[in-house]
Amino acid sequence: MENSNKRSWAEPYKIKVVEPLKMTTREERNKALEEAGFNTFLLKSDDVYIDLLTDSGTNAMSDNQWAGMMLGDEAYAGSKNFYHLEDAVKKYYGYKYLVPTHQGRGAEHIISQILIKPGTYVPGNMYFTTTRLHQELAGGKFVDVIIDDAHNPASLHPFKGNVDLEKLDALVKKVGAKSIPYITIGVTVNMAGGQPVAMANLKDVRAYCLKQGIRVVLDATRAVENAYFIKTREKGYENKSIEEILLEMCSYSDACTMSGKKDCLTNIGGFLALNEWDVFEEARNMVVVYEGLHTYGGLAGRDMEAMARGIAEAVQWDHIRARIGQVEYVGDKLKSLSVPIVLPIGGHAVFLDAKTFLPHLKQTEFPAQTLAAELYLESGIRSMERGIVSAGRNSETGDHFYPKLELVRLTFPRRVYTQAHCDVTVEAVNEVFNRRNSIKGLKMVYEPKYLRFFQARFERL
Repeated sequence: MENSNKRSWAEPYKIKVVEPLKMTTREERNKALEEAGFNTFLLKSDDVYIDLLTDSGTNAMSDNQWAGMMLGDEAYAGSKNFYHLEDAVKKYYGYKYLVPTHQGRGAEHIISQILIKPGTYVPGNMYFTTTRLHQELAGGKFVDVIIDDAHNPASLHPFKGNVDLEKLDALVKKVGAKSIPYITIGVTVNMAGGQPVAMANLKDVRAYCLKQGIRVVLDATRAVENAYFIKTREKGYENKSIEEILLEMCSYSDACTMSGKKDCLTNIGGFLALNEWDVFEEARNMVVVYEGLHTYGGLAGRDMEAMARGIAEAVQWDHIRARIGQVEYVGDKLKSLSVPIVLPIGGHAVFLDAKTFLPHLKQTEFPAQTLAAELYLESGIRSMERGIVSAGRNSETGDHFYPKLELVRLTFPRRVYTQAHCDVTVEAVNEVFNRRNSIKGLKMVYEPKYLRFFQARFERL
């Protein structure tokens, strides 16, 4: 479909297989919430109507990917599907060497253990939960060097994921470049609301880090979505293809971690891609210890084949325009209803601004967790908290981290839901918004040691 303002938006695919959804009553949802400790991660999938918890591994695969699944070479060593995946990564991401992993956090673990030494510092453009934990477990300390606009949900900066070079330079001057093994750059920045990084900023960071002898590691999980925003927002890239922009983005880094469960359009899988032989050699050895042989990394051959084919599909313009168009459609509808959301609208999700949505709740009453629970109670729609619960605790003081952003993420799986599902979601959020003043907060009654947002339990105040 040509890009025209005169035509309605529609999904660039047709439905071949359907999965029935379960409809529940409010009473059933209230019981399910209480049993789940008001944590949407602990809800049973069977009790969810529209699942917007995450876009990780929840994608609908294409007929081409399913056909590839039947060509899985399940040899323990040297599977042909590994070489197909290796070729796809070289072609579309440009890295020389590939280490497959079961998912993105497997890649984060390996690169952290190889490069981080106790007492070192790892700057990044806002933390991500698993990334920061792996860095801390390796003995490093995460330092946020994202621009200030990223912490302001109302800011209309087109590239709120950008690294603040002054913050990065201040860290280097404070601790020394030798104490910084690498900088992590997320493209896009999940915790900021799916916000992109400009190509100009990537170039500047690369130039600075080359002078300082600091590696650049991309979290390329949603790099294709970032490429879309560069094409549509950054001068000089409007006539370049997504494929060209993606290659240029990756060229300003030494390595990337990838969760194939997002942009690679699969249900499982990931990889670590590198340009340095010495680091690759160590990673290839380490993956055998933690994941599986270096030519399967914890994946079946069929999963590697699906990922290789998904990489090629993800850069197609019709796909990425429709994927982000669906998110923008929901965001624009909510904005027209005065529902507070993070602006500009991000790539993979609409982020509700829970602090503004529920201003009467203190941050220690978990407004984002409360809002996610109330949305499920209202409609059966599952979303995710991205606020104080996700931020966790300071390991030195034991107190909560208090992020400036207190968000609820409505995350859209790729190629799964229709525009009608989008409309239902908008109506449900608006219903909760209309009764927002009567909503009470939560208290935490169980907290696990790591990544507490997955398993913490709450009760109503």
